[in-house]
Amino acid sequence: MKAWEVTHPGPLGSAPLRLMDRPEPEPGPGQVRARVSTCGVCRTDLHVVEGDLAVHRPGVVPGHEVVAYVDVLGPGCGRLRVGQRVGVPWLGRTCSRCRFCRSGRENLCLSPTFTGWDVDGGYAEMVVVDEAYAYELPDAFDDEAAAPLLCAGIIGYRALELADVPPGGRLGIYGFGGSAHLTAQVAVAMGTRVHVMTRSAEDRELALALGAASAGPVEGPPPEPLDSAIVFAPVGSLVPPALAALDRGGTLAVAGIHMSDIPELDYQRHLFQERTLRSVTANTRADGEAFLAIAARIGLRPTTTAYPLDRAGQALADLEQGRFRGAAVLHAGGPGLH
Repeated sequence: MKAWEVTHPGPLGSAPLRLMDRPEPEPGPGQVRARVSTCGVCRTDLHVVEGDLAVHRPGVVPGHEVVAYVDVLGPGCGRLRVGQRVGVPWLGRTCSRCRFCRSGRENLCLSPTFTGWDVDGGYAEMVVVDEAYAYELPDAFDDEAAAPLLCAGIIGYRALELADVPPGGRLGIYGFGGSAHLTAQVAVAMGTRVHVMTRSAEDRELALALGAASAGPVEGPPPEPLDSAIVFAPVGSLVPPALAALDRGGTLAVAGIHMSDIPELDYQRHLFQERTLRSVTANTRADGEAFLAIAARIGLRPTTTAYPLDRAGQALADLEQGRFRGAAVLHAGGPGLH
């Protein structure tokens, strides 16, 4: 099979990815093999490829927003069936034994496994996944639309939950890429007033089309005080102005797994009056199931740009340079709805 390997992490210009011919993988106990149809291109993939997040295994295949069709069941499998469409997400496996797993907080597991970081992901023609961590996907979404739901959508939903938006509240969104444009739609459907701050004029146009109350430049303040905010852009310098934009008692959630350094905060301006700053770490399977159900119910509309699998490097470069709106999706050529 064809698969992209992270051969030597570094800037995209140094060709850190290589397209390789690999033997077809075989599933182990509790695992299934699936033929990849589509795989979303996530900013976390870019961080792994460029070395911002050190690879956990040399030659790992990136990609954790995978839509695939089961073709081989490993020993002991019974939840999934051959031919079934599944979603392969970022959370690949947890220990199920640590204090966090036992208390329903598996996103904080002490020894987790992540798809496209610890184990091979979906920049390939086939993928192996633990069947207990694969999602059944709503029929409302074709393969291209379903792919970004599996990380961008799920982590955005968790960020929205942690941002603690009150009913009818005011939410600020900083950055408007794959995750933010999905989260904004969920928030609007909840009756939230959404204000988007982003550097791209095209993204501001998309935000307004998706129901945002306002969309302005990233360096500008929102038109009214915020009850909650989410920083999606991996830019630490956005944290102080986002905190300053919060009303008393407001909450800021930072959604990225990697972020540049946050400048020094001023206690009186940024944190006093019970403002809260919190990070978002992965997600639980329950988060994913809840989000996918909501996405189908509200008719979520992912904005996508398609690339063939052999142009994965170009998709990552376009993501880095902000050359498309919404999310990029690789097509691997497996069975599915295109």
